[in-house]
Amino acid sequence: MDADVVIAGAGPNGLMLASELRLAGVRPIVLERLPERSEVPRANGLVGQVVRMLDRRGLYERLSGRPGPPEPQPGYVFAAMPLHLSGLDNNPVYMLSVPQRRIEEVLQERALELGAEIRRGHEVTGLSQDAEAVTITVDGPDGRYELRTRYLVGADGGHSLTRKLAGIDFPGVTNDATVSRTANAFVPSEYVDPATGVLTIPGYGVISPFMHHRNERGLFVYGPFADRLPVISTGERDVAPDGEMTFAELQESVDRVLGVHLPLTPPEGDGPHLLRRVTGGNSRLAERFREGRVLLVGDAAHVHSAIGGPGLNLGLQDTINLGWKLAAELQGWAPDGLLDTYESERRPVGQRVVMQTQAQSALIAPGNEVTALRELFGELLSEPRNVQRIADLITGADIRYQDGPHPLIGRWAPDLQVDGTRLAELTRTGRPLLLDLTEDGTFAATVSTDRIEVVAGRGESPIALLIRPDGYVAWAADHDGVTEQEGLRTALARWFGVRVDQERPLTSATR
Repeated sequence: MDADVVIAGAGPNGLMLASELRLAGVRPIVLERLPERSEVPRANGLVGQVVRMLDRRGLYERLSGRPGPPEPQPGYVFAAMPLHLSGLDNNPVYMLSVPQRRIEEVLQERALELGAEIRRGHEVTGLSQDAEAVTITVDGPDGRYELRTRYLVGADGGHSLTRKLAGIDFPGVTNDATVSRTANAFVPSEYVDPATGVLTIPGYGVISPFMHHRNERGLFVYGPFADRLPVISTGERDVAPDGEMTFAELQESVDRVLGVHLPLTPPEGDGPHLLRRVTGGNSRLAERFREGRVLLVGDAAHVHSAIGGPGLNLGLQDTINLGWKLAAELQGWAPDGLLDTYESERRPVGQRVVMQTQAQSALIAPGNEVTALRELFGELLSEPRNVQRIADLITGADIRYQDGPHPLIGRWAPDLQVDGTRLAELTRTGRPLLLDLTEDGTFAATVSTDRIEVVAGRGESPIALLIRPDGYVAWAADHDGVTEQEGLRTALARWFGVRVDQERPLTSATR
């Protein structure tokens, strides 16, 4: 066997999965068809639960370039309508403004530090599988060769060849009615408030930075990034011209959407500078996320509108969900059906992202009837309860993977502290964690297995949590008791293959 896992694609999702597998003791090979990392500007950052997940893996400070944990944002936007978040009881909107090329750079550094192998200029071009392994045909710089691996994971984007070779359908809808144009561009400095970044356009009015601005003619976004070139974007119901996108085309689109002339200046130098036109869009979800020993993550499994920036939040959490389960399967201790929970947990999340991005796209369309719908929706967003629900939806904070007697079971583990140490500092290893903050620490004292990391101490409230490597709660209790002890035993067996005798300390099972 040449490898335990081969990952097709060295974008953020493939690199993150490689790191998760290495943390769990599996050595993957990452194959990337591009010989060098792309310098073409793409995503501008991360938003949602994944920001806190990166903090729990010790990557947030490396990506943000500043010390300390992430802080929730006071405001965001949904379908070009403001979300006022500062008054929420539990604000889930965390953001990290960093270009995708830097995300890939940091994630590659991390994967290599942990011992992953990355082969650039190597593309998966064929596969076949049997009961034991997948045989992969690879086109590399020195010719074609084969690899035999126990599992293959497609992280190779929306046009995933892995998905196609595995015979997995990709149903959904294509919308050809819209054209978006995006470019690095400067506006006149006298139009911009240097303190707030607010853009005041003569003859039009005020536009807040980074917030989608919609009118009857289309969509306009102004992004004055502090650490890189500013970005201007438009969205219209238009017929795209033939040929390559030009800066003049962007200027004409901006003027059409605003109804006035906003003078734009292109950046100087060789770049690369962002200048992109996208016609239409796809909302698609893989019919299944697994075919035998082939699995899909990220855009290979789901594509949708980029509005609100959900793509990397969704894809990176796919990898964190899959990594420990795939490692458990390879190491022989996975309970029956554990690997199948990757699809049963993550596919519904993909469905919700497709739903909410389609809803946002409908709400930003031009037309009087859409304006009326937006007015009604705006009234609903004046109520904090509705703002909380939308904020949870767009960040993935509403995910609950399983039901249980405790309200935290199946949900993201709260950001607790143990004797002054943040939970994020206790989850850097990617191992299952039993956290016992109860009065007498009974739960921690009864667990004896090297498969589970056990931490006991004092916190803000007496609680005990069994936390999966992806940050979600497998079991929780507020006090000791026979029922709670039995619940812990059940969770340990179900998720981590730890089977115990009622009369003995909890220990690892052998298989």
